[in-house]
Amino acid sequence: MFAELSENAKCLRAKLEGFMDEHVYPNERTLLTPPPDESDRWKPRPLLKALQEKAKARGLWNLFYHGPGGQGLTNFEYVHLCETLGRSLAAPEIFNCNAPDVGNMELLAAYGSPEQKERWLEPLLAGDIRSCFAMTEPRVASSDATNIETEIRRDGDHYVVNGRKWWITGAMSPRCKMAIVMGKSDPTAPKHKQQSMILAPMDAPGLTVERALSVYGYEHAPLGHAELIFDNVRLPLDNMLLGEGRGFEIAQGRLGPGRIHHCMRFIGLAERALESMCARAKGRVAFGTSLAEMGAIRQAIGQSRCDIEQARLMTLKAAWMMDTVGNKAARAEIAIVKVIVPTMAGAVIDRAIQVHGGAGLSQDFFLAEAFAETRFLRIGDGPDEVHREALARIELARAAQ
Repeated sequence: MFAELSENAKCLRAKLEGFMDEHVYPNERTLLTPPPDESDRWKPRPLLKALQEKAKARGLWNLFYHGPGGQGLTNFEYVHLCETLGRSLAAPEIFNCNAPDVGNMELLAAYGSPEQKERWLEPLLAGDIRSCFAMTEPRVASSDATNIETEIRRDGDHYVVNGRKWWITGAMSPRCKMAIVMGKSDPTAPKHKQQSMILAPMDAPGLTVERALSVYGYEHAPLGHAELIFDNVRLPLDNMLLGEGRGFEIAQGRLGPGRIHHCMRFIGLAERALESMCARAKGRVAFGTSLAEMGAIRQAIGQSRCDIEQARLMTLKAAWMMDTVGNKAARAEIAIVKVIVPTMAGAVIDRAIQVHGGAGLSQDFFLAEAFAETRFLRIGDGPDEVHREALARIELARAAQ
């Protein structure tokens, strides 16, 4: 069913694997560990810029992007590269393939006006700035986006935004210069025409970064997740994206590809956890024998291989369908991988932590932080229950035919 990778994709994957070995893994802790000075914890590490320039020079920049300045890869081809860069939490930003910027760039490319593309898309593609996507709210169940309460009110030649958002990835970074905000512009319209999306500069008066949010104690600096307050934020009419009442339309165009990108990366993270589990098992002795000779450990390793391969094949199928029949027709497959991949990765990483013992819980290995990241995604981009519900509706509709 699947096509062979193009020579270009094979070449890029080989270069990416070499770059990871040479530059990313040796510098992973430096890139992820906050500096002693708390005031600098959200600033990009000095090494990041140097590695980004190296990635650009080797043609490993904007690997996800189909337009000018990208690599022109299909979703199926990008899966193979994204899995590699997903092996390290430090890697995606080096190649300008980090969430939420990837989704925001794709969104601006698809729906932005020429002026919006010039102001925001071009510097994002160049890696000169970062962005965030402000959808989730603390006061309502945001898994049902019709609940969103943030107000986008027309006032003369401006829109006025009022509300509170949280779990806004990337907003803690001083390089984050723009938020794409989803809010309610017409509460009297049909349910899925009430919301709009608007572009808000992070330095707009009334927009406040209230606090950083941690996941199991990890703040994921220097990227981070934030809570934002919009207090009478006045934005020009030209900042509206696509048009009033089209927020859901835009969201559907953004979230499908964004969800599968996360899954691609997490397969790589799970693969690396399995490698670490095997290395630890072979190198440790307990009760007079190698851990690798213990039946329970071997069962954990064998099951992990089964789990990764199943998840990888399903992700490849979803990407192939996105390329061949489109995102809408592939919505069931996208929902499936969004459920199974973070769950699989969490289970594999958890087994690896167990094999590492106390060390697996510490900062000496990547496993504890990786586990927190995978657990986050079972809620981020829509909780598992929402995707299972969508799948159930599809299956019941088929049964009724």
